[in-house]
Order: sequence, then C-alpha cells, then structure tokens
Amino acid sequence: MRAWWMNVTDTEAKLELREQPVPEPGPRQMLVRVRAAGVNRGEFIIGGLVKAGSSKALGIEAAGEVVKAGAEVRRFQTGDRVMGRFSGGMAEYVVVNEGDAMTVPANLSWEEAGSLATTYMVAQDMLTLQGNLKAGGWLLVTGITSGVGVACLQIAKAIGAKVIGTSGSRDKLDKLEALGLDVGICTRSPDFQAQVMDATGGAGVNVVVNNVGGTVFAECVRCLAFEGRLATVGYVDGVLKADIDLQALHAKRLVLFGVSNKMTSAEQKARATAQFESEMLPLVRSGKLRPLIDKVFPFDQLPAARAHMEASAHVGKIVIAA
Repeated sequence: MRAWWMNVTDTEAKLELREQPVPEPGPRQMLVRVRAAGVNRGEFIIGGLVKAGSSKALGIEAAGEVVKAGAEVRRFQTGDRVMGRFSGGMAEYVVVNEGDAMTVPANLSWEEAGSLATTYMVAQDMLTLQGNLKAGGWLLVTGITSGVGVACLQIAKAIGAKVIGTSGSRDKLDKLEALGLDVGICTRSPDFQAQVMDATGGAGVNVVVNNVGGTVFAECVRCLAFEGRLATVGYVDGVLKADIDLQALHAKRLVLFGVSNKMTSAEQKARATAQFESEMLPLVRSGKLRPLIDKVFPFDQLPAARAHMEASAHVGKIVIAA
C-alpha cells in the first residue's frame, strides 16, 4: 500500500510517499480502507509538536470502510463506514483502535467525514469541556477561517453563543457570515481588543481560541472578561513565547489552557471519542455541525494540498481523497 511520511530536518519537513505492507489489526483493532483524510497545519510546523530529526507517518484524522476486524471488536464489522482520529491516516490503509472509531453519519460524504474528527473534537474540548461556553456568551477566535476556527464557530452557534473572529482576509470573513459569524475583524495584527470590547459592551469575551500563536497572545488576554478562559491550540506565526499579564490573570480570575492530544493515553482518547459521539454527533446528524470543505486533492497530490494550506488560501478544511 502507499502511505505518506514526513522526514523532518532542522529547517524543512520533507514529504515522502512510501510503499509498505498492509498492516494487520490486533484483537481490538480494525483495518480500515481510507477514503478521505483531513490535512492539518499542525502536522507540518517544525518546533512545538514536530521535532527536528524525526520521521513519522502522516495523518491524524480519516474516514473509510472496515475491511478486517480483530477477534475482540464488538461495535463494528466488515463494510461499516467509520471515521475518527486515526494516527497514520494519510495512507491507503490504516489500523485503528476500536475505541477511536465512530460510525459515519449517513448525511456526510467521505470528504466531510474524513475531515471532521480532529477539528470538531478539539473545538468541543476548548469550548465546552474546558471553556465552559454558555448560551448568550461571547467567543473570540483568532484565525477563524481555519478548519478548527470554522468548527468553533459552528459549535458556538449551536450552543447559542455569539462569535467574533479575526482573519487577514475580508472575503474569507464574509463567507462565514452565512454560518452565523456575528463580528468579523479583518486583521493579522494584535490590534483587535478595542473592537472586541466595543462589540461586547466593554465586558470582553468569555472564551478565546488562539489559533495564531505568540504574536496575539497578550492581546487575547486583554480581550477576556472576568473569569474568562483562553485556549491555545496553534501557533502558525511560529512564535512560541509570549508575555503574561499576571495582574490581569490574578484580578480577573482567568484560566489559560492548551489543547493537544500528543501526550494523552489510549484510554483518554477513547473516552474523548465516546463523549464526542454522545454529545456532538447528534448535532452532526441534524446538520448543525458540518465540515466546510475548501478543496479536495487526489491522494498523490499531498504536496499541492500542503502548499495550498501554507499559502493560507483556504476557508475551512483541505482534504485528501484516497
């Protein structure tokens, strides 16, 4: 089978399409024929979660058909359509743990299913599990036109919250108005606090999702309301350090947290999948949550998909069709 790998030097993340044997599932695992996989920027950023000198199989989310199930698998059988956070999913076949898999809702295409798990599970983690966002509350998302940003927008609107988003493109922000974006701020600089305060009547926002990184971290803190919460999920600016206003942290009782699955255990991943399946999949089935697909690339065109992503030319998700 063919599988995409990435070889990382100090300055470059090189893609490699390898031929390798089809893997064999264990007792509680399944072999899945991948039909689509989402492309995620964090996989390609050197530093932070991607270390120089490493080599890894690409893909962190995918969807496909079960072609073989282990002897102890109970929830799925051959032919079932499944999706999930599947490590190494940028391949023609992938072995997945039963606990990481979810049934693909009938209203989703392969491309939608393959690009849903990571972004929407991360968004749920930030907004509801850790962010405690409520109906009537305010959410600010920097870099809202990314896949995670769009997922946050949809979940927040499903909850009944109001959403402010930043982007360097007015055209991209305009496209999100149809999804319910309340306030779009066109900027790539840390200069949006005044507009956020104006929109919220001077109170600030209850939750901030920082997709951008260190260059806007301090501005995000300034935008928080009393008992506000700031989630850090990305650093596309490459800035991994930022000042923290300890006085604001103290006086406003702020909570700062990160969202990553790199260090979570298999048991934690399975619990997160079950919770998402229970709480969010009904919203997917109803159509309230649905990935916004920007562009689909053939399997052998991952380098072109990566270039499209790194040019920040997309709104929503970029997908590889296997």
